[in-house]
Amino acid sequence: MDAINTVSNPTFLLQGIIVGSIAFIVGGGLALILWNFALKRKSQRILNEAKTEAEVIKKDKILQAKEKFFQLKSEHEKYINEKNNKLAQSENKFKQRENSLSQKIEEAQRAKREQEAIRENLNAQLEIVEKKSTELDKMHKQQVEQLEAISGLSGEEAKAQLIESLKDEAKSEAVSYVNEIMDEAKMTANREAKKVVIETIQRVATETAIENAVTVFNIESDEIKGRIIGREGRNIRALEAATGVEIIVDDTPEAIILSAFDPVRREIARLALHQLVTDGRIHPARIEEVVAKTKKQIEEEIIEVGKRTAIDLGVHGLHPELIRMVGRMKYRSSYGQNLLQHSREVANLCAIMASELGLNPKLAKRAGLLHDIGKVSDEEPELPHAIFGMKLAERCKEKPDVVNAIGAHHDEIEMTSLLSPIIQVCDAISGARPGARREVVESYIKRLKDLENLALSYPGVSKTYAIQAGRELRVIVGSEKVSDKEADALSYEIAKKIQDEMTYPGQVKITVIRETRAVSYAK
Repeated sequence: MDAINTVSNPTFLLQGIIVGSIAFIVGGGLALILWNFALKRKSQRILNEAKTEAEVIKKDKILQAKEKFFQLKSEHEKYINEKNNKLAQSENKFKQRENSLSQKIEEAQRAKREQEAIRENLNAQLEIVEKKSTELDKMHKQQVEQLEAISGLSGEEAKAQLIESLKDEAKSEAVSYVNEIMDEAKMTANREAKKVVIETIQRVATETAIENAVTVFNIESDEIKGRIIGREGRNIRALEAATGVEIIVDDTPEAIILSAFDPVRREIARLALHQLVTDGRIHPARIEEVVAKTKKQIEEEIIEVGKRTAIDLGVHGLHPELIRMVGRMKYRSSYGQNLLQHSREVANLCAIMASELGLNPKLAKRAGLLHDIGKVSDEEPELPHAIFGMKLAERCKEKPDVVNAIGAHHDEIEMTSLLSPIIQVCDAISGARPGARREVVESYIKRLKDLENLALSYPGVSKTYAIQAGRELRVIVGSEKVSDKEADALSYEIAKKIQDEMTYPGQVKITVIRETRAVSYAK
């Protein structure tokens, strides 16, 4: 009961609550104090561990730093040692150079002293030589005066006489020396040259073709002449105007003459007239139509002839303009020799001769075919045909050797290749062989007279005779005016002058005849 009363008492309950609260607070505070103390101990332990780790890390870092320091120190010492070694080597080199320079300086000074001694010696010798030279000059002057007094001639007169005698002697000796050299060259080279030329000529056989300035057109009857002339001559005038050819209708039976210097025009006129006569329709309009067609046909034939010639000779890659010019050669002649036949012959000769001499036969054949293209151009230049042909070949991108051979085959430019003299020689062989060309009688006689007059212009020549169609010139000199040695010199000078001043086929032999005749009469 007391206990229940006590519990039911409010004051007692309040006190109990307060005491409980105080106990709870005191217990909580104590727990908090204990927790704080535990935390402090834990934090102290963590700090101690951290300090320990820091000390360990510090010691490791210090050890690493020391190792790096020692490594850098050893590298630095090594670098310093290398530098010191290099400096020592450089110092040694400088010392060696200094020693060599000092030796060279000493040698130079020694050489200078030797040169000075030599110079002094030479000066002394020069003084001696000058003295002796002065004495010799005096003695020479005295001897010259004595010789002038003895001979009665001054020094200049004696010198002039001596020079003249030496000139004559040197001239005669030079002529004999030249003749000896020429004879020796002929002995060694003439045989092989003849062999090459003869074999070349033997391997080429061509026909002789002589062209004229007129063409004879044959007709079946004289009635056709009237149809060709036409009413009041209209047809013949139209034909002459269209072709540029003079048509001569005279009393010659069954023949009409076509006259023109251009062979192409004559051929056009001949073909056109043949077609008109065959067709039977002859009037101005028809004439113009047929002539135009014939011109076109001839142009096509010219190109075809050029191509066929190039193929026959094995000459490839020709410019179309050069092919056309080669075709035009068929209708061109030179001194009566057909130009295309001449060019083909020269091309074959050049190929054979080039093969014999070890040169390029294809290039030689090409140059031989094209050497006269300057003669068949549509233009009419004032240049020589060789120079104009060279310019045409150069314009058509031919090789320099071919261009030079074309331009130099008449010696109008300098020869720069071995091909050029071959073209020149083969051109002369083709043109100079018997029957190849015909020459006008007047020009032939004039050339013979020029040969004789040229030799007569020399002193001591009494008579001259051009014989063997101008292939030999015989010169007769007076024996009292020209000596044997002078005769040799005279033949050489005449040959050189003929070669420089005259144009002739082949070669001219100059024979100087000197003879003494003693005549007496028995009574």
